[in-house]
Amino acid sequence: MKDFAISDHPGVAAQLARLEQLSVPQGRLGLEIIEGLLALLGNPERRLPPVFHVAGTNGKGSTCTYLRMMLEAQGLVVHSATKPHLVRYNERIRLAGRLIEDDLLADLLAEVLDANDAGEDLGPSFFEVTTAAIFLAFSRIPADVCVIEVGLGGRLDATNVIPNPVATGIATLGIDHEGFLLRPEEGAPEVPLARIAWEKGGIVRPGAPMVTLDYPAVAEEQIAALTAKAGAPWIRRGRDWFAEIGERIEYRDSQGPLSLPLPTLAGRHQAENAALAVALIRHQSAVAVSPEAMAQGIRVARWPARLQRLGDGPLTGLVKGRAVWLDGGHNPDAGLAIARHFADAPPFHLITGMLANKDPSAIIAPLAGKLLSLSVVPAPGHDAHRPEDFAPFTALPAQPFEDVEQALRALPAEGDVLIAGSLYLAGDVLRRNLEFPD
Repeated sequence: MKDFAISDHPGVAAQLARLEQLSVPQGRLGLEIIEGLLALLGNPERRLPPVFHVAGTNGKGSTCTYLRMMLEAQGLVVHSATKPHLVRYNERIRLAGRLIEDDLLADLLAEVLDANDAGEDLGPSFFEVTTAAIFLAFSRIPADVCVIEVGLGGRLDATNVIPNPVATGIATLGIDHEGFLLRPEEGAPEVPLARIAWEKGGIVRPGAPMVTLDYPAVAEEQIAALTAKAGAPWIRRGRDWFAEIGERIEYRDSQGPLSLPLPTLAGRHQAENAALAVALIRHQSAVAVSPEAMAQGIRVARWPARLQRLGDGPLTGLVKGRAVWLDGGHNPDAGLAIARHFADAPPFHLITGMLANKDPSAIIAPLAGKLLSLSVVPAPGHDAHRPEDFAPFTALPAQPFEDVEQALRALPAEGDVLIAGSLYLAGDVLRRNLEFPD
């Protein structure tokens, strides 16, 4: 499976072509390659502005977005790194609040790749080169603070070379990427959720507060052990901070209570993510953010393909007068969050395209009884589940289509639409509907 992009900019396209030739590390573990690559570049990861580092199964990207928007509402200059991109590779790197410009992106990628080629050719992956380019940009362009999202896991993710984050955070924990995160390894926990917590908690650093939600006991035991061993304060929801979600977010901790607005982003889980971002800010001392800036950041935060209602465009024009929702969720926890959001909604049509290594029941099982029809499309550029893979989990016939446009054209005349199952599919939908993340 690859995670590449195309670009209309000749310089970026040339470097992306070089990236496409790199390895996808199957079975290679460890941080040695990224550490060696960064050493060739003068260790830019040691010269970053203060860093918030956030992991999690779901919600980490949204939490990073709330962090960024709160910090920017305070008037701070923020660099941020998220993944994956949906339409353009540039979406992974945001400098001082704006997506990285093509010319600079091309130069940074070339610098990293050239440094590797001029050395002993460490054999870096797409993700390691991307991370090195991010650290180069963040180290050279002035900013007050950085927000960096973990890619996969935490312990062995390429971003986990940051020496001194001001705070680390973990959003929701669930089962995903089993082939990597649950592979046999000596000394690793055997219980799946405990293993996930162990991997995500690997971003812990001495002295840096680790701020988390509340989890089942098997997961919390791992985080307790990791933070104790590292000498890092563990700031846990339900013990050190609290958030009640109703008409507003009623937050409180040892500094006192805050009453904050609900996010514009759909879904109760987004209020949970926003509360985690508040807790991260409140339990570090590198930057100060007022309650007013926190409230403003929550109000203005946008994060595409997360229960996003699509606007007018070529795709939605095919089913005029009906709501078309888009979500990149692809694991059971995401399916449950989607189901909670639509619990009181009328039945709707589902169009899904899921990677072959994902659980085909993850989205459709929680939506049992809510679906009018099930359409199955490819996940662009990747091996995907076939219609028959969904049969054990639903009584609805799974209708195959070549793409989302064809599926939309074939829908009955009534009923709203949800497109879900893959961020790769979500990116294709945004591109086709001319809604480009900025």
